[in-house]
Amino acid sequence: MTVVFKRTEGLTEKSFHYCPGCTHGIIHRLVAEVLEELGVLGKAIGVAPVGCSVLAYDYFNCDMHEAAHGRAPAVATGIKRVLPDKVVFTYQGDGDLASIGTAEIVHAAHRSENITTIFVNNAIYGMTGGQMAPTTLAGQKATTAPYGRDPKHAGMPLKVSEMLATIPGATFVERVSVHNPANIRKAKKAIKKAFEHQLAGKGFSIVEVLSTCPTNWGKTPIESLKWLEENMIPYYPLGNFRNSEEVK
Repeated sequence: MTVVFKRTEGLTEKSFHYCPGCTHGIIHRLVAEVLEELGVLGKAIGVAPVGCSVLAYDYFNCDMHEAAHGRAPAVATGIKRVLPDKVVFTYQGDGDLASIGTAEIVHAAHRSENITTIFVNNAIYGMTGGQMAPTTLAGQKATTAPYGRDPKHAGMPLKVSEMLATIPGATFVERVSVHNPANIRKAKKAIKKAFEHQLAGKGFSIVEVLSTCPTNWGKTPIESLKWLEENMIPYYPLGNFRNSEEVK
Protein backbone atom coordinates (compact mmCIF):
# COMPACT_ATOMS: atom_id res chain seq x y z
CA MET A 1 0.00 0.00 0.00
CA THR A 2 1.30 3.46 -0.91
CA VAL A 3 2.01 5.69 2.07
CA VAL A 4 0.53 9.14 1.42
CA PHE A 5 1.13 10.58 4.87
CA LYS A 6 3.06 9.76 8.02
CA ARG A 7 4.11 11.60 11.12
CA THR A 8 7.56 13.10 10.85
CA GLU A 9 10.24 11.48 12.97
CA GLY A 10 11.34 15.00 13.86
CA LEU A 11 8.51 15.39 16.37
CA THR A 12 7.79 13.44 19.52
CA GLU A 13 4.40 11.88 20.26
CA LYS A 14 3.54 14.58 22.81
CA SER A 15 0.52 16.74 21.95
CA PHE A 16 1.11 20.46 21.50
CA HIS A 17 -0.09 22.79 24.26
CA TYR A 18 -0.71 25.71 21.88
CA CYS A 19 -4.05 27.52 21.67
CA PRO A 20 -6.51 26.55 18.90
CA GLY A 21 -5.56 28.30 15.67
CA CYS A 22 -2.01 29.09 16.74
CA THR A 23 0.40 28.35 13.90
CA HIS A 24 3.33 27.36 16.12
CA GLY A 25 2.36 23.72 15.46
CA ILE A 26 2.68 24.16 11.70
CA ILE A 27 6.07 25.81 12.08
CA HIS A 28 7.26 23.07 14.45
CA ARG A 29 6.32 20.47 11.86
CA LEU A 30 8.13 22.28 9.06
CA VAL A 31 11.34 22.49 11.07
CA ALA A 32 11.02 18.84 12.10
CA GLU A 33 10.41 17.69 8.52
CA VAL A 34 13.42 19.63 7.26
CA LEU A 35 15.72 18.16 9.91
CA GLU A 36 14.50 14.68 9.01
CA GLU A 37 14.78 15.18 5.25
CA LEU A 38 18.30 16.56 5.58
CA GLY A 39 19.26 13.52 7.64
CA VAL A 40 20.51 15.60 10.58
CA LEU A 41 18.04 14.72 13.35
CA GLY A 42 20.69 12.67 15.10
CA LYS A 43 23.09 15.60 15.31
CA ALA A 44 20.62 18.48 15.72
CA ILE A 45 20.57 20.58 18.89
CA GLY A 46 17.77 23.10 19.35
CA VAL A 47 17.58 25.96 21.81
CA ALA A 48 14.14 26.77 23.21
CA PRO A 49 13.17 30.33 24.23
CA VAL A 50 11.04 31.88 26.92
CA GLY A 51 7.55 32.44 25.56
CA CYS A 52 4.73 30.34 24.11
CA SER A 53 7.26 27.90 22.65
CA VAL A 54 9.15 27.51 25.93
CA LEU A 55 8.18 23.82 25.92
CA ALA A 56 9.61 23.20 22.44
CA TYR A 57 11.98 20.72 24.04
CA ASP A 58 8.98 18.44 24.60
CA TYR A 59 8.11 18.42 20.90
CA PHE A 60 11.27 18.33 18.80
CA ASN A 61 12.71 14.82 18.63
CA CYS A 62 16.30 15.92 18.96
CA ASP A 63 18.57 17.22 21.70
CA MET A 64 17.24 20.48 23.11
CA HIS A 65 18.51 23.12 25.50
CA GLU A 66 16.54 25.80 27.36
CA ALA A 67 17.81 29.38 27.41
CA ALA A 68 17.06 32.38 29.59
CA HIS A 69 14.77 34.99 28.08
CA GLY A 70 16.30 36.31 24.85
CA ARG A 71 19.59 34.49 25.28
CA ALA A 72 19.02 31.61 22.85
CA PRO A 73 21.53 32.92 20.25
CA ALA A 74 24.21 33.20 22.95
CA VAL A 75 23.52 29.67 24.16
CA ALA A 76 23.50 28.39 20.58
CA THR A 77 26.82 30.15 19.96
CA GLY A 78 28.43 28.29 22.84
CA ILE A 79 27.02 24.94 21.75
CA LYS A 80 28.10 25.38 18.12
CA ARG A 81 31.61 26.51 19.00
CA VAL A 82 32.15 23.55 21.33
CA LEU A 83 30.39 21.08 19.00
CA PRO A 84 30.95 22.49 15.49
CA ASP A 85 29.83 19.27 13.79
CA LYS A 86 26.31 19.59 15.23
CA VAL A 87 23.38 21.34 13.55
CA VAL A 88 22.38 24.04 16.01
CA PHE A 89 19.21 26.12 15.82
CA THR A 90 17.19 28.51 17.96
CA TYR A 91 13.41 28.74 17.91
CA GLN A 92 12.27 32.14 19.19
CA GLY A 93 9.24 34.40 19.33
CA ASP A 94 9.18 38.15 18.75
CA GLY A 95 9.07 39.07 22.43
CA ASP A 96 12.08 36.85 23.11
CA LEU A 97 14.15 37.76 20.04
CA ALA A 98 13.10 41.31 19.15
CA SER A 99 12.88 42.77 22.66
CA ILE A 100 14.98 41.40 25.51
CA GLY A 101 17.11 39.39 23.07
CA THR A 102 17.84 42.09 20.48
CA ALA A 103 21.51 42.39 21.41
CA GLU A 104 22.05 38.63 21.27
CA ILE A 105 20.53 38.17 17.81
CA VAL A 106 22.27 41.23 16.35
CA HIS A 107 25.70 40.22 17.58
CA ALA A 108 25.25 36.54 16.64
CA ALA A 109 24.52 37.76 13.12
CA HIS A 110 27.39 40.25 13.24
CA ARG A 111 29.81 37.47 14.19
CA SER A 112 28.22 35.26 11.52
CA GLU A 113 27.82 32.41 13.97
CA ASN A 114 27.13 29.25 11.96
CA ILE A 115 23.69 28.69 13.49
CA THR A 116 20.11 28.87 12.22
CA THR A 117 17.33 30.88 13.85
CA ILE A 118 13.60 30.30 13.37
CA PHE A 119 11.96 33.59 14.36
CA VAL A 120 8.19 33.44 14.91
CA ASN A 121 6.55 36.87 14.63
CA ASN A 122 2.93 37.13 15.80
CA ALA A 123 3.13 40.84 16.63
CA ILE A 124 2.38 40.43 20.33
CA TYR A 125 3.55 38.92 23.61
CA GLY A 126 1.60 35.67 23.75
CA MET A 127 2.47 33.66 26.86
CA THR A 128 2.33 36.63 29.24
CA GLY A 129 -1.14 37.78 28.18
CA GLY A 130 -1.07 39.95 25.08
CA GLN A 131 1.23 42.88 25.84
CA MET A 132 2.60 45.15 23.13
CA ALA A 133 5.76 43.77 21.54
CA PRO A 134 8.38 45.56 19.42
CA THR A 135 6.61 44.01 16.42
CA THR A 136 3.06 45.09 17.35
CA LEU A 137 1.58 47.05 14.46
CA ALA A 138 0.74 50.74 14.65
CA GLY A 139 -2.82 51.04 15.93
CA GLN A 140 -2.94 47.40 17.02
CA LYS A 141 -4.45 47.00 20.48
CA ALA A 142 -2.69 45.16 23.30
CA THR A 143 -3.14 44.93 27.05
CA THR A 144 -0.39 47.54 27.48
CA ALA A 145 -1.69 49.59 24.55
CA PRO A 146 -5.49 49.49 24.99
CA TYR A 147 -5.99 52.32 22.49
CA GLY A 148 -3.58 50.80 19.99
CA ARG A 149 0.15 51.26 19.46
CA ASP A 150 0.98 54.94 19.08
CA PRO A 151 4.17 55.41 17.01
CA LYS A 152 4.72 58.80 18.64
CA HIS A 153 4.97 57.05 21.99
CA ALA A 154 6.33 53.58 21.15
CA GLY A 155 7.94 54.07 17.75
CA MET A 156 7.18 52.04 14.66
CA PRO A 157 7.20 48.21 14.71
CA LEU A 158 10.65 46.70 14.40
CA LYS A 159 11.40 45.03 11.06
CA VAL A 160 13.88 42.41 12.21
CA SER A 161 14.62 40.79 8.84
CA GLU A 162 15.33 44.11 7.15
CA MET A 163 17.56 45.14 10.05
CA LEU A 164 19.59 41.91 10.10
CA ALA A 165 19.92 41.92 6.31
CA THR A 166 22.15 44.99 6.63
CA ILE A 167 24.70 42.94 8.58
CA PRO A 168 27.35 41.28 6.37
CA GLY A 169 27.54 38.27 8.69
CA ALA A 170 23.88 37.37 8.11
CA THR A 171 24.23 35.15 5.03
CA PHE A 172 20.60 34.07 4.70
CA VAL A 173 17.61 36.18 5.74
CA GLU A 174 14.06 35.48 4.59
CA ARG A 175 10.55 36.28 5.77
CA VAL A 176 7.75 33.80 5.14
CA SER A 177 4.22 33.11 6.38
CA VAL A 178 2.10 30.07 7.14
CA HIS A 179 -1.39 31.53 6.64
CA ASN A 180 -2.28 29.29 3.68
CA PRO A 181 -1.02 26.08 2.01
CA ALA A 182 0.95 27.84 -0.72
CA ASN A 183 2.88 29.93 1.77
CA ILE A 184 3.43 26.94 4.05
CA ARG A 185 5.24 25.22 1.18
CA LYS A 186 7.34 28.34 0.57
CA ALA A 187 8.12 28.55 4.28
CA LYS A 188 9.44 25.00 4.30
CA LYS A 189 11.72 25.73 1.34
CA ALA A 190 13.15 28.77 3.13
CA ILE A 191 13.72 26.83 6.36
CA LYS A 192 15.47 24.09 4.43
CA LYS A 193 17.68 26.62 2.64
CA ALA A 194 18.62 28.20 5.98
CA PHE A 195 19.76 24.86 7.38
CA GLU A 196 21.62 24.11 4.15
CA HIS A 197 23.55 27.34 4.65
CA GLN A 198 24.61 26.11 8.08
CA LEU A 199 25.59 22.69 6.74
CA ALA A 200 27.72 24.39 4.09
CA GLY A 201 29.42 26.52 6.75
CA LYS A 202 28.06 29.76 5.28
CA GLY A 203 27.42 31.46 8.62
CA PHE A 204 24.36 32.93 10.31
CA SER A 205 20.93 32.20 8.82
CA ILE A 206 17.46 33.24 9.93
CA VAL A 207 13.90 32.66 8.75
CA GLU A 208 11.22 34.98 10.09
CA VAL A 209 7.79 33.32 10.05
CA LEU A 210 4.66 35.47 10.34
CA SER A 211 2.30 33.69 12.70
CA THR A 212 -1.09 34.15 14.35
CA CYS A 213 -2.23 34.59 17.95
CA PRO A 214 -6.04 34.18 17.95
CA THR A 215 -6.26 34.22 21.75
CA ASN A 216 -4.52 37.55 22.32
CA TRP A 217 -5.73 39.12 19.08
CA GLY A 218 -9.28 38.37 20.19
CA LYS A 219 -10.16 36.67 16.91
CA THR A 220 -11.19 33.25 15.65
CA PRO A 221 -8.52 31.13 13.95
CA ILE A 222 -9.95 31.92 10.51
CA GLU A 223 -10.23 35.63 11.29
CA SER A 224 -6.63 35.58 12.49
CA LEU A 225 -5.35 34.14 9.23
CA LYS A 226 -7.18 36.83 7.30
CA TRP A 227 -5.95 39.56 9.65
CA LEU A 228 -2.37 38.41 9.19
CA GLU A 229 -2.72 38.50 5.40
CA GLU A 230 -4.44 41.90 5.32
CA ASN A 231 -2.48 43.68 8.05
CA MET A 232 0.86 42.03 8.80
CA ILE A 233 2.06 41.21 5.30
CA PRO A 234 1.66 44.77 3.97
CA TYR A 235 3.99 46.00 6.75
CA TYR A 236 6.16 42.89 6.91
CA PRO A 237 6.53 41.97 3.22
CA LEU A 238 7.43 38.37 2.42
CA GLY A 239 10.58 37.54 0.54
CA ASN A 240 14.31 36.95 0.69
CA PHE A 241 16.45 39.79 2.02
CA ARG A 242 19.88 38.14 1.93
CA ASN A 243 21.16 34.99 0.29
CA SER A 244 24.82 34.09 -0.07
CA GLU A 245 26.02 32.42 -3.25
CA GLU A 246 24.02 29.31 -4.10
CA VAL A 247 24.75 26.46 -1.72
CA LYS A 248 26.39 23.64 -3.64
